[in-house]
Amino acid sequence: MPGGARALVSHPRLYSTSQMPIRIIPASLVILSAFFSSFAAAPRGIPRELARLRAAQISNVRYRLAFVLIPKAATASGDEEVRFNLKALEPVLLDFRDGQLLSASLNGTALTLKRENGHLELPREKLRAGENRIRIRFEVPIAAAGKPLTRFDDHDDSSEYIYSLFVPMDASMAFPCFDQPDLKGRFTLELTAPETWTVISNTSVESVATVGPEQRRTRFAETLPISTYLFALAAGPFRKLLTSSGTPVLYVRKSKFERAQAEASEVQQIAARGLQYLSNFFAQPFPFTKYDMVLIPGLAYGGMEHAGATFLREESVLFRTAPAHSDLLNRDILVLHELTHQWFGDLVTMRWFDDLWLKEGFAQYMAYQTLATVRPQENVWKRFYESIQPDAYVIDSTKGTTPIYQEIPNLEDAKSAYGAIVYSKAPAVLKQLAFVLGAEKFRQSLQLYLKEHAFGNAEWNDLVHAFQRVSGEPLDNWGEMWIRHRGMPQMDVSWSCEGDHLSELSLSQHDVLGSADVWPLAMQLGLNYTNHDPVLMRVDLKGKSLRVPDLQGKECPSFIFANEEDYAYGRFLLDPRSREGVIRQLGEIRDLFRRTLLWGSLWDSVRTSELAPSDYLALTLRLLPAEPDETLVRSLLSHSATALHRYVSPVTRSQYVPRFETLAADRMLHSANADLRIVWFRGLEAITETPQGLSRLNEMLSGQLAVPGVELRALDRWNLVTALLAHGDSEAVSIFTAEKQRDPSGDGQKYAYVAEAARPEAAIKLQYFQDFLHNSSRPEDWIEQSLYAFNYWNESELTAPYLKDALEALPQIKAERKIFFLVDWLTAFIAGQQSPAAQAEVYAYLDSGGIDNDLRLKILQAVDELERTIAIRQKYPN
Repeated sequence: MPGGARALVSHPRLYSTSQMPIRIIPASLVILSAFFSSFAAAPRGIPRELARLRAAQISNVRYRLAFVLIPKAATASGDEEVRFNLKALEPVLLDFRDGQLLSASLNGTALTLKRENGHLELPREKLRAGENRIRIRFEVPIAAAGKPLTRFDDHDDSSEYIYSLFVPMDASMAFPCFDQPDLKGRFTLELTAPETWTVISNTSVESVATVGPEQRRTRFAETLPISTYLFALAAGPFRKLLTSSGTPVLYVRKSKFERAQAEASEVQQIAARGLQYLSNFFAQPFPFTKYDMVLIPGLAYGGMEHAGATFLREESVLFRTAPAHSDLLNRDILVLHELTHQWFGDLVTMRWFDDLWLKEGFAQYMAYQTLATVRPQENVWKRFYESIQPDAYVIDSTKGTTPIYQEIPNLEDAKSAYGAIVYSKAPAVLKQLAFVLGAEKFRQSLQLYLKEHAFGNAEWNDLVHAFQRVSGEPLDNWGEMWIRHRGMPQMDVSWSCEGDHLSELSLSQHDVLGSADVWPLAMQLGLNYTNHDPVLMRVDLKGKSLRVPDLQGKECPSFIFANEEDYAYGRFLLDPRSREGVIRQLGEIRDLFRRTLLWGSLWDSVRTSELAPSDYLALTLRLLPAEPDETLVRSLLSHSATALHRYVSPVTRSQYVPRFETLAADRMLHSANADLRIVWFRGLEAITETPQGLSRLNEMLSGQLAVPGVELRALDRWNLVTALLAHGDSEAVSIFTAEKQRDPSGDGQKYAYVAEAARPEAAIKLQYFQDFLHNSSRPEDWIEQSLYAFNYWNESELTAPYLKDALEALPQIKAERKIFFLVDWLTAFIAGQQSPAAQAEVYAYLDSGGIDNDLRLKILQAVDELERTIAIRQKYPN
């Protein structure tokens, strides 16, 4: 997916018994017996201790699964055989959390199994030392949301699609299994489905047979060893895009086939080029027997890396808005991220989800590494900074941040590990490690790691051993600080000149959260001048501070920036003298990467209340019209919208908004290329709020005003409708009704649902909030996309009454929704507020007790933006 680690080499391996003396095994059996006897009932979820003991006792797992899929049915019937070897006779818990158990037999003997807390206990007296066989018949639910077998109804042609999504531990909701990542198994699947359907799984089709009227049974070849969350199936009238030799197959639902033929061929090409590059880079051929990509409408994630059969969110490939060049590159990153997982995650899987970063962090880093090679004309590492670092910095500066390595005591808590720390901080830290070790030693270390753990499981110790063996560098302290400690350093620069020469330069670091932690840092410091190129200096900071030597003859700079080319991770604010120099010189800096980094540092100064948001807005208005880079324009417009909507007073906003609206409209019509015109169009929609601006949005919907060379797509139009509704435009409701008639497609129905959530009416808000929590038939992506419309930036007073209820619903949200939904929910409802009263309400909930630590940290992450809003407004009231 678009995905903690164990840092200390001396830390014992948690599961491996390969080096244990034989005499230790009986002790482990005593522990196993004690574990089961310590519970009055089977444990809730999958505790870590249970997983350790099962991994020590169970091996050679094989699943034979058969499902029958009937159109529109509420359930799927299943038949399963599980084979496994057991070291010694003790009760075994098999995981099965949902559905209905119909019958079971163990080693040929029928038995009645009772389900407790999502487990089936296999009795000791029915088991054998050695191989065991369980046969189970069952039924499991299929639904539009909340179930691991998801149904998507295509309203465009009335067809139906069913697909699985099991990460992190939802396979046990679909069939009985040992649902932990380090009990890999070999899967054989049979699917019975309508003969008009295409069925897809991890391996190639082995045989097909007609089994009834219009029914066909498809048998797939046995998989190589994979974790349960990586097993997958998809079924429905998918169509396969034509492919050339060596290009991965791409499947799409039939109603989007013609469009996919025109738009998606580049996805296959970038995947093919990525396959070749990654196979060479890792010195490891593609690990599985085939590689398919399946476009899944409404997928809860950007993608999911099932071994041999990656699922991609359809909307991330077939764009619903007019795509700019950066959108196409983001699509490439998604494809390469999921492809990298075939090695990092599927071939070698983390032993437990506290090491989630071992797959997600590496997949993200290697996606950019691969793109930088296959598309060398792109400024990929600049894009890495824009896409990766801000998300990490935002979370890592909050009181709710976590280490990259996160303790997960129970797999039911594994959802909490997903977020910006794993997806953004981890790849940024890996980029620093590659800088420290050098590119070739970094690469050789990864090759060694993959070779030694192929088709098995690993943890941070295994990776750090590989880095140390190849590089000869001690990495204990590096790993301890960057992987096991939360937060990040802020780098402070102090310097002075005598005459025209630099006389003193020192660096110091401190933890942004106020601890005494000191991080090992390697960075490239730049002395910048008005009349010639910068002087770059490699600096390694191993302690709290450093006085930089060898300054003799160095010319006095106009400003100093400590993280040129973004090799280091942390907050790099400009000292006051440098900030003044950057503000004077920024429009004249030709190097795009440097210009981007400096804009980023200035925005960090706004968020830390060191630069007035109005000063940032004034600088943006002065320099933005001439900025030629599409992604930098996008970033500056996004930050400007945040400053306007959150950080400045209504009076100040009223002074700036008309100027931004005029600028955006002009650049939308007259920018030099279509990519810039698209970005300016999006900026116009985001910033517009005056009657004149809203009238302009109306003209775009009616066709009186067009973006030259750009055809607005369905979601572009619906975003305009949403803005008009949110701002209470007098014609908004009639426009909304007309757009629903104009676009009755399945996508149109979803976007209409999203748009109406923005209507500033109490009755509408009540209706939607009840729907969010109580309508189990509502697809999850409909709700997810409507959260921000419901909490539109100018409706905080209207939505404030729902803040308490939204907080109290968190346990339900955590239990029922997919991985990223909880964070989206919190961000929308908490960051949708701007008042001290809302801040007090959040902390009252935190103080009320009974909140698990995971939810507490997530709330603290989300409330940070509300706190910054209040602090900035207090310091800069005008």
